[in-house]
Amino acid sequence: MMRPSLHVLFLLALATSSHADPILSALVASYPDHLSGYDDSAIVWNNGKRMPVSDGGPDKSFEQRLARPDIKDQFALAYPAGADIKPPARNEDPGRFRNEAFFTGMYGDCRKGEVGKRLEPVAWLPRHGGGTIMVTGVNGVADQVRAISRELEAQPDLVKYVSPSAGAYSCRAILGTGRLSFHSYGAAIDINLRFADYWLWKPEKDAPVWRNRVPAAIVEIFERHGFIWGGRWYHFDTMHFEYRPELIAVAKAR
Repeated sequence: MMRPSLHVLFLLALATSSHADPILSALVASYPDHLSGYDDSAIVWNNGKRMPVSDGGPDKSFEQRLARPDIKDQFALAYPAGADIKPPARNEDPGRFRNEAFFTGMYGDCRKGEVGKRLEPVAWLPRHGGGTIMVTGVNGVADQVRAISRELEAQPDLVKYVSPSAGAYSCRAILGTGRLSFHSYGAAIDINLRFADYWLWKPEKDAPVWRNRVPAAIVEIFERHGFIWGGRWYHFDTMHFEYRPELIAVAKAR
């Protein structure tokens, strides 16, 4: 049976909640296999577990949100989905605030071998020698990546930017931190390294100068399938895409 679209699920969650919060409604609608609802203080998992949406910390700094975000902190910066691509403002990194307990609760802990058993092989642009990547089947991520691959393969002028992939699943920390990379969940993919720009590769690390060589058409395809793009970050990572449909849903609802 065909699953309802994310937009439909979002509207249903918003309409049926007695505490209609657009952000939490988008979160619940984005992950129906795991979340059943929310109230004023917590999101509710399908197994009955409750997770606080806030840790009560007011006026957090950028660094505090990056290091220890609560659920609502993940939405503190609006993701600017759409055709307009421009250099972000200082510390405008929508999507980099990730509550590790939340995502580990859905995808598993790769350090305990929980993610690996849920991975699926995906042929990445097979007609152009893109090879096979491993991504999670949780939340339908593998199916979305297959659909993205088909769309990209149908546009020959885009192929050089995305094939071969620079990697998908990798159980590791983000460079220079103790925080898990989103690749650790099998829910992120890096496209062709040859056209990539990454802020830590630049000499001006305290005030990185944004650069991008990835066409907007590629970003549009990924975003339409629930992935956000690291090129929309002040601390840019233009090869990086990760599955964050809740941020796309909020962006479209604005």
